[in-house]
Amino acid sequence: MRQSRSNRSSRLRAISVIVSIIVNVSLAFVTYKSGLPIYLDTVGTVAIAATAGLFPGIITAVITNVLCSTFNPAAIYFGIVNVLIAMYTSWFARQKGFGRLKDNLIYILVAGSASGAISALIQWRLFDGPQNTSVKAFMESFEGLSVVYQVVLFVLLTAVLSIFDKGISLMFTKLVQELVPKKTQTAIRNSGWRQKPLSIDELGRMDTLSTSSRLSLKSRITVMFIVVVLVLTAVMGWTGIKLYFANAKQEKTEIATSAASFASQVVDTAMLDDYLRYGIEAEGYAQTESMLYRIMDNAAGVNELYVVKINSETCQVVFDCSYEEAHTAGDIYKLDEAFDPYTSALASGQRIEPIENKSFKAWNLTVLEPIFDSSGKCVAYAGADVSLAYMADYMADFLVKVFLILSSFVVLVIAYALWVAGIYMVYPINSIVASVDRFVHAGNDQTKLDEAVKGIRDIDIYTGDEVEELYHAVSEMALSQTEQMRSLRRFSDNTVRMQDGLIITMADLVENRDSDTGAHIQKTAAYVKIIVEGLLRKGYYAEKITPKFMSDCVRSAPLHDIGKINIPDSVLNKPGKLTDEEYAIIKTHAVFGRKIIEKAINTVEGENYLKEARNMAGYHHERWDGKGYPEGLHGEAIPLSARIMSVADVFDALASPRVYKPAFPLSKALAIIEEGSGTQFDPKCVEVFLDSLPEVKQVLRKYNQLNEESDAT
Repeated sequence: MRQSRSNRSSRLRAISVIVSIIVNVSLAFVTYKSGLPIYLDTVGTVAIAATAGLFPGIITAVITNVLCSTFNPAAIYFGIVNVLIAMYTSWFARQKGFGRLKDNLIYILVAGSASGAISALIQWRLFDGPQNTSVKAFMESFEGLSVVYQVVLFVLLTAVLSIFDKGISLMFTKLVQELVPKKTQTAIRNSGWRQKPLSIDELGRMDTLSTSSRLSLKSRITVMFIVVVLVLTAVMGWTGIKLYFANAKQEKTEIATSAASFASQVVDTAMLDDYLRYGIEAEGYAQTESMLYRIMDNAAGVNELYVVKINSETCQVVFDCSYEEAHTAGDIYKLDEAFDPYTSALASGQRIEPIENKSFKAWNLTVLEPIFDSSGKCVAYAGADVSLAYMADYMADFLVKVFLILSSFVVLVIAYALWVAGIYMVYPINSIVASVDRFVHAGNDQTKLDEAVKGIRDIDIYTGDEVEELYHAVSEMALSQTEQMRSLRRFSDNTVRMQDGLIITMADLVENRDSDTGAHIQKTAAYVKIIVEGLLRKGYYAEKITPKFMSDCVRSAPLHDIGKINIPDSVLNKPGKLTDEEYAIIKTHAVFGRKIIEKAINTVEGENYLKEARNMAGYHHERWDGKGYPEGLHGEAIPLSARIMSVADVFDALASPRVYKPAFPLSKALAIIEEGSGTQFDPKCVEVFLDSLPEVKQVLRKYNQLNEESDAT
């Protein structure tokens, strides 16, 4: 089913690209044949880039200009402009969108002016002016301006026309987006994904995840493809240019050699002295010169053909055929420095290799052919000069054209490579990393773990390669870990319930021996919970009040009087006033309680859990002013859990009946607690307890201890 949807979406995207190309080529053909000053060859590009994304836009742009070159040869050089429009449109649609008029105007102005300026500069560089007849006629009316002003005017004019062009393109795009169902547009836009499509925000987070690495996979792939494509393009281009230049140079050398050879054969060596002495007046001079001109005219690329007599450092002109400044017969001039290595060979009449003579004014290739008299003596040289400067100019134009043609294809190759790498590697792997990161940070929270596993499974990667296998492995691992955590949590919860049951059972054993402490452990635990939550609410002892501390205090509260198990019944349940000796025995329950729990800590795992139980049992009778027992601790030297229990224990003793007294009214019990703030009790614990009077009354009401007087209060 998933594969079927993917294939359908891919077909829709392919059809969209084809339709966009047809729209571009058709409109470009009509405008070109009709001579309109706009081209409309980016209408489909803008529509597909805004709807389907970057790569479909680029491939539409490149193919459009290739097809347009069949009826407009110059179109192939403007492919990069179409590609840049596709890139800008895709970015603008993703970042801004075309919903607001202001954004639409910004897009038209930027895209139109930039593409117009680039197109104008390309035309001026390659064709020395506009290609459109209407624009050319307009520009001819400004021929009196300098070249710079003409170029500026042409750029501005082309930019204005391009802005109008892009306005039409955007109107067509808006029409397409209105007519094509949103569902179809979404299918086309998401057709390339090999996972659950990512939103704009998710793509931003993926890019942030990539940039957080020192050198991300996306960066590596991008750099690799750009470097490979550019290096291959540069190597192939440079090799092609060198081969072309070498072949062209060899061809010109052969032409110059042939021209010099023919020239050497038409000169009458017996008349050389007369030619030098009388020049054009000498017999046969004009006929020979005419033949030399014909030889030069038939030798393509030869710009000068001459006959000279060469001495050691100078040469004397016999004939000089040139359509530029020519020497007359008998003129003597010094040889150029390029001939210095060959002066001795020339003076002795030897044949030398072609000489390149590159100067500020010219770049020539000279071929010299010896002219021999009837006795075989070299009496002169026939020379042919070929200009290499025009070849260099041609190569510069050639390089510009090659760059413009290849640039669009280079961008297409890079875009395709990055698109494939993105949908098959970068985004799937980043999605896995982000999901695993959420899973890791879920910690022990079962709800977050379940959500993280669902998030991993929702990625739905189907690249059909090792990345998909990795995804399934990670999904199964996360699911297995979550289920194990669930099982461990159930086991832990059962263990905690068992521990709580044991604590309550132990506390009940003690309470059942005490004849008048009914529901004491339940009430004190409730008061402890009220106080510890109050401390948290007010921010007191923030470094200490953690969720675990709060849980340990409430769960450990029932064990605060565990030491009473060692107190004899006669003392524990004596109805009258205790003697000093009996009171001393009662006070030992704090020491016994601490020792009992310390023994449990040493023999049973769970020291962190029982630590607060030990503190409560051993120190809940200590006083803030240091007058308590068993150790006379004072202030914050008393463990916090014991200070909390002290308030809870005393209040319950005051508000509950005992064999030796009736229950105090609530108002009096609260007054006694308030009076003990700062002497017997921690002031902060008293403050939060008194501030929580509604919760305190609720506890008393639950255990039927709130009398009519306390209700009135």
